[in-house]
Amino acid sequence: MTLLITGAAGFIGYSLSLRLLKSGEQIYGIDTLNDYYDVTLKKDRLAQLQAFDNFTFEQLDISDRTQTARLFEQNNFTNVVHLAAQAGVRYSLENPLAYADSNLLGFVNILEGCRHSKIGHLVFASSSSVYGKNRKVPFSTEDRVDYPVSLYAATKKSNELMAHAYSHLYDLPMTGLRFFTVYGPWGRPDMAYFKFVEAIAQNRPIDVYNHGKMQRDFTYIDDVVEGIIRVVNHPARRLSLADAKATQTTTAPYKIYNIGNHSPVTLMDFITTIEQAMGKTAEKNMMPMQPGDVPATYADVQDLIDDVGFKPDTPLSEGIAKFVEWYREYYE
Repeated sequence: MTLLITGAAGFIGYSLSLRLLKSGEQIYGIDTLNDYYDVTLKKDRLAQLQAFDNFTFEQLDISDRTQTARLFEQNNFTNVVHLAAQAGVRYSLENPLAYADSNLLGFVNILEGCRHSKIGHLVFASSSSVYGKNRKVPFSTEDRVDYPVSLYAATKKSNELMAHAYSHLYDLPMTGLRFFTVYGPWGRPDMAYFKFVEAIAQNRPIDVYNHGKMQRDFTYIDDVVEGIIRVVNHPARRLSLADAKATQTTTAPYKIYNIGNHSPVTLMDFITTIEQAMGKTAEKNMMPMQPGDVPATYADVQDLIDDVGFKPDTPLSEGIAKFVEWYREYYE
């Protein structure tokens, strides 16, 4: 198997690539190495991957139609894990065109590459953000997700619709993964857990939004990687019309899974866990809810359990302790 991983220098892309490289898989990674957050961190992740002989890297912007088409034409990829995207809910309020370029145009270019190359399975990153302010919990992939509260969420919902269209039209197995607040070593500096640890380490106050009245389903990176690998090896199949009616699903070889811990934690308990790992109490600035944020996330992962036999289960205290250990080693 030769696997294309887009966003290979990103948090999830790097972690997935490293796991697969250690198991001997041939990995072709691409990334723009843009400056949305610290490029040095991306390059340090990439340097570890480039130490493997079975890893090939190319700096490439997926919004470039010509270069993305060339990538697929010149390589014989068996499967694709598409993780490259403009991330971040709040940044989508400041720079919406970056999301249109990467998450919409870039996604179409990837779909076209998969179509023309007859890729065996495309697994792509969606997000728990698509659930918006849904009141029913836990969030199920059977729930309606028609009312996004950020452009970022809207682009991710659009990716799911676009992928289904291609899956239906061209009989291509495609699977979308709705990630729930992924955290861990080598994580993204724009995420709350990273900002909290950094601020506490530097004796600065932390901003606590919605006055702490929020919940998140935090998912440790190793669990996310395990889930992706199992899904890659379990492509969706086309259903008969009778089976599709019986299960109220599409006949296309298309599937959506939640990748979450199925265990939401209040923001204040989350901060307490970080304080315990740091051995220091944070000074807190209580702030109102930010535009685009949602009050709670909570993943129903029964489909993931039923289909691939896996449920993320790393305890928050264990995962945060590992992140703090990495942070101190990397920065201090």
